[in-house]
Amino acid sequence: MSSPGIIRTSTADLYDAFVLKNYARASLTLARGRGAQVWDDQGNSYLDFTSGIAVSALGHCHPHWVATVQRQAGELIHVSNLFRNPNQAELARRLAQRAGPGRVFFCNSGAEANETLLKLARLHGTKKSGGEEGRCYKIICAKNAFHGRTFGGMSATPQEKIQKGFRPLVPGFVFGELNNLQSFADLIDGQTAAIFVETIQGESGINPCTAEFLLGLRALCDQHNLLLLLDEVQCGIGRTGKFYAFEYAGVMLDAIGMAKGLGGGFPIGAVWVRENAAELFQPGSHGTTFGGTPLACAAALAVLDVIEREKLLGHVQHASGPWIAALEKLAADFPAQVKNVRGRGFLVGVQMAAETAPYVAALRERGLLVAPAGGNVIRLLPPLVATAAELARSEEIFRAALAAKA
Repeated sequence: MSSPGIIRTSTADLYDAFVLKNYARASLTLARGRGAQVWDDQGNSYLDFTSGIAVSALGHCHPHWVATVQRQAGELIHVSNLFRNPNQAELARRLAQRAGPGRVFFCNSGAEANETLLKLARLHGTKKSGGEEGRCYKIICAKNAFHGRTFGGMSATPQEKIQKGFRPLVPGFVFGELNNLQSFADLIDGQTAAIFVETIQGESGINPCTAEFLLGLRALCDQHNLLLLLDEVQCGIGRTGKFYAFEYAGVMLDAIGMAKGLGGGFPIGAVWVRENAAELFQPGSHGTTFGGTPLACAAALAVLDVIEREKLLGHVQHASGPWIAALEKLAADFPAQVKNVRGRGFLVGVQMAAETAPYVAALRERGLLVAPAGGNVIRLLPPLVATAAELARSEEIFRAALAAKA
């Protein structure tokens, strides 16, 4: 009950008054969630196929995740990296089991994970130059990439909407065409230290690397003594039906950046580094205050537990086939509105013929939350626990929205 004389202010009013206006938010206040469903503060329910932009891998409030986080919060939350903690050690072991022999660094986000990869590339270039800094530091990235909004991440992201207003950026980045191996080969010179790409470009509209391209990059890196670095922040942690999306290509990497779904909603990032490059980081060369806390690692361990116990990788592989086929039929049935459908598992982009904003709003009005992406693409990012019925319902809502605009 409110105290006498206190006037209750709406969440929308508080946002308008006090929150920085750097997001174009929907006029929607979400209050609670369970599984793939969320409810707003008016009691309306929605099928949440944003998953917090690929973060809520287990959906909302999975019982095992909640119980694990609650228990850990009552035992030990933060100790810093001046000391060991059991959860960090166990999480490093389990991630290395999936990635291969190597070592893991923990941080707080995908942007931090990618910054770690960029620093790893610089250290490799310095070693390659016999210890001389500034001679070998270039990193080849892909056009239309998105690697974050820190200065390093922005510099590796050749998009005007990301870089505008923040120049001068960090030097040393050049850009080839995704899936055009020769365009990457042509950029390699004596100053090149690494190649850095997203296995599937997410923010730019769900653009996957082909297996041939990734294997070709590996060969280029081996030939020129470069590191092959992959950004799996959005496409990793089971979203494609494999724990890491690169597994479909069978390529060997030097380092992987991950975050988003790893914590199931709790902020955590991580970088796995293969043994051949792990020694590049020495005490004092890199760090973070909040990386790998007992609480963050407990949340991530709970995500791994549920992925394994509920066999979610197999579920994503099995359930995504019919769902993607149904979405592809939308392109056939509404060719004036839908150009194509692409993606893998529960990371799917529907490319529209026109601006996506009206469609995103129309889907929301019908009870489906989705995320826009570059190239007039609507991203569908269901939680890994989404049922076949929920997937089918998302296609039905999408079809109804298209029919209403036909």
